[in-house]
Amino acid sequence: MSEVEIISVPTRILTEKDDIIDTIENYTKGKITENDVISVAESVVAITQGRFVRPEDLKISKTALFCCRFIPDYGSLASPHGMQSLMDVEGKWKVASALFFGFIAKLFGKSGCFYKWGGEQAALIDDVTGTMPPFDKCIVYGPDEPNEVVKRLKERLKCFGAVIADVNDLKRSRIVGITKNVDGDKVAKLLLNNPFGNASQKTPIVIIKNFKQYQQK
Repeated sequence: MSEVEIISVPTRILTEKDDIIDTIENYTKGKITENDVISVAESVVAITQGRFVRPEDLKISKTALFCCRFIPDYGSLASPHGMQSLMDVEGKWKVASALFFGFIAKLFGKSGCFYKWGGEQAALIDDVTGTMPPFDKCIVYGPDEPNEVVKRLKERLKCFGAVIADVNDLKRSRIVGITKNVDGDKVAKLLLNNPFGNASQKTPIVIIKNFKQYQQK
């Protein structure tokens, strides 16, 4: 039985002018089999969908200035621009109330409630420097319809499955979009060491070779 193997695929800089399905097909041609899972970084999918905003285009509210102070420094919502970008798509008072009640929940030992109640984008937004240049100067939202994107990827590439992943160097790995036949927990563990290169490496695509056999073990 073949062992699972993680292969990072280099690309040029991808922009909103690229079709993510066509691009991945082009860069993985001849490298994908029916036993493999294709994984792509969520920020790059979002960029190709035009889901980003420049900080200078945001109008920072006093509420955003206040609320961002309660986010840990390493979080994308810790800056006024990051917090404002979330409020613009999820609603100012929804985010503020989620932060307040999330703090109360934490006092009772329940963590992560803010990201659950603050809207889908609360856990997906990447602040500046969170992705590859030149978009490291932009705030990038999470991708639109991620499960539809991976479904199209699987159909086009004829592979075992496809995922969109949110992974960073802090050993945090989360699956944003996934085809139904793939075990997301197993994929997330395999990606913990962050084989994606969203900066100068420009390797936003990862092939997990022989995942079908690995999942069936």
